[in-house]
Amino acid sequence: MTQPWKPTKEQLIAAAGKTVRDVIAPGLRVLFCGINPGLYTAAVGHHFARPGNRFWPALVASGFTDRLLSPFDELELLALGFGVTNVVMRATATADQLSRAELIAGGKRLAAKIRRYQPEFLAVLGVGAYRAAFGNAKANIGEQEKTIGKTRVWVLPNPSGLNAHHQPKDLARLFAELKDAVEWTAKPKRQGRGM
Repeated sequence: MTQPWKPTKEQLIAAAGKTVRDVIAPGLRVLFCGINPGLYTAAVGHHFARPGNRFWPALVASGFTDRLLSPFDELELLALGFGVTNVVMRATATADQLSRAELIAGGKRLAAKIRRYQPEFLAVLGVGAYRAAFGNAKANIGEQEKTIGKTRVWVLPNPSGLNAHHQPKDLARLFAELKDAVEWTAKPKRQGRGM
């Protein structure tokens, strides 16, 4: 996975506060949602772009994609029925630089976006961000009880290389659980035979 260019230190500093355009369309199967863009991601303008981020490897390891995509291939996700957005659009060096108020406001914007685009699943990548943005202090990894309209909500670990709580094997397994749920809902219901 080679990248066309690597940002300079000056470009990283200048990326603070920038945004990255959503990869989104109506009726997606899964809209993956990061916490917010990191400086590297904002500098290059593509989601989960920092070397060491495990989002793209987790997608292929779990079977969401059949090959390892790079952040620069992100638009290919749309043809597969997937997209990417963030809870908070503003880029920071680390997610802990976000205020609770920003996460709550981001949760409201995200809910409005979900109602507009109506994906089958929203997959929030970060349990702490989900808890803060949606006011659910007891949320855990996996499917959530609450939906947003008809959209089912799933929480996955943050795939940042800085998240030592979940190793690549764990991420692949947890992403695969969501993939199984997505495939299950896509299967046509069996029709009973009349007598």
